[in-house]
Amino acid sequence: MRQRTLSLLVAVIAGVGSAHAADILPHRDDLSIADRVRVVAVTSAPVDFSKAQPFEAMSGGAATSVAPPSRDAFSQPFANLSFRGEQDFRVGNGLFRKLWVSSPSSTRSSDGLGPLFNARSCQRCHLKDGRGHPPEGPDDPATSLFLRLSVPPGNAEQRKQIKDGTRLVIGEPTYGSQLQDFAVPGLPAEGQLTINYQETVVMLNGGEVVQLRAPRYGIRNPGYGPLAPDTMISPRIAPQMIGLGLIDAIHPGDIFSNADPDDRDGDGISGRVSMVRDPVTGEMMPGRYGHKASTATVLAQSAGAFAGDIGISSRLAPDPYGECTERQLDCLEKPHGVQPAISDYEATDTILDLVVFYSKNLAVPVRRDTGSPQVLRGKQVFHNAGCAVCHRPSYVTSRKAEQPEHRFQLIWPFTDLLLHDMGEGLADNRPVGNANGREWRTAPLWGIGLTETVSGHTYFLHDGRARNLLEAILWHGGEARASRDRVVDMPAEQRRDLIRFLESL
Repeated sequence: MRQRTLSLLVAVIAGVGSAHAADILPHRDDLSIADRVRVVAVTSAPVDFSKAQPFEAMSGGAATSVAPPSRDAFSQPFANLSFRGEQDFRVGNGLFRKLWVSSPSSTRSSDGLGPLFNARSCQRCHLKDGRGHPPEGPDDPATSLFLRLSVPPGNAEQRKQIKDGTRLVIGEPTYGSQLQDFAVPGLPAEGQLTINYQETVVMLNGGEVVQLRAPRYGIRNPGYGPLAPDTMISPRIAPQMIGLGLIDAIHPGDIFSNADPDDRDGDGISGRVSMVRDPVTGEMMPGRYGHKASTATVLAQSAGAFAGDIGISSRLAPDPYGECTERQLDCLEKPHGVQPAISDYEATDTILDLVVFYSKNLAVPVRRDTGSPQVLRGKQVFHNAGCAVCHRPSYVTSRKAEQPEHRFQLIWPFTDLLLHDMGEGLADNRPVGNANGREWRTAPLWGIGLTETVSGHTYFLHDGRARNLLEAILWHGGEARASRDRVVDMPAEQRRDLIRFLESL
């Protein structure tokens, strides 16, 4: 093994000319030189598409779930969890499913819902830990799709807060930063989102016709008066939950090394790092989560969802009134669920930490059919079309990751975790932090082929407008326009191979 490692080191150094061994992945301060050689070897782009790459099927490294595909495919624990870790995972799962109730109630540590909310539990949005979907008709509630709200900064102080990361957005003065479509008894909801679709047609090489649906969003029955005329709205689908802890374990240097904000290599792709403030440390960090990479950690993401989606306070979001604003006086007069004898928050530290642990240890399913000739052909199309530039296939996680099970794992998330201009078609024209209104984080693709199995649908993109994988590709614009056009122009057989590859992820 030592001789093989030395041989790899010689090969890598030779491949970069006169570079010294220390110049290999210089940003990986967690790795020895021998480790860096191994990382380069296993994460390099494939050159042989006649067979699968080593370990390619194990999308989450040693943590990968090898359970047979089923509706529970996204709800499995990391395979390398300890007995104690699996126990905490199971308890966290129960809390993730926990139905919160309004105050006052006869329960202990289960009241405090709202007063305004979108769902009564985490599971109601992330059903089976999978992807949400837009309403499929007037009788289908929009539980897993909601609207973000904000207004442009109105003064120098607000502009400064956005610039220094103290605030990501300026919430709408009456309705805050999220539209809650439910409320506790005796209180009006903030309103209901409306969607109208306009169909457009795309002609593909070979004569295939694809219809895309362009959504237009509105708000019906605003419960607290008209919204500000300059209100910006943006829809959000609840994302799948798998692999979050492994995303957290990607070394920040790898994220920065992906970035090319000035497009110095001239490939037309200029991904940027979304920098956000960690609410625990106060430091600016790369955003990893959310459709605009606006959250740095699973802890911050979970606390934000508790507050915004369910109206439950925690140590990171201590207001027991959730999203009630100072203009919603009736909301602020409702009882809350804080019980000082138990905790200063509705979600105690134990509840929050166990939900975070559960969320960080939901396993990525094992790949299927990695050696299939059609899948391999589709993989080559994926690379030749330039998809892998943004959907970076693999990483080796940091040796310094917080949780031992997440350390030094070869993972295949297919994302660079950067912000990219995706064109006018996908633009929501609503900035968040340093992400502008045309930018979105590259979504991880692992598990995407099991969406229908788990969630019972094939709706994709940030608002579920795409009804299948091909539609999702055809919506790509901006920096991804060239890759999208290659897909349009390629023979139909290659498109089928590409989709088959994506279905294997």
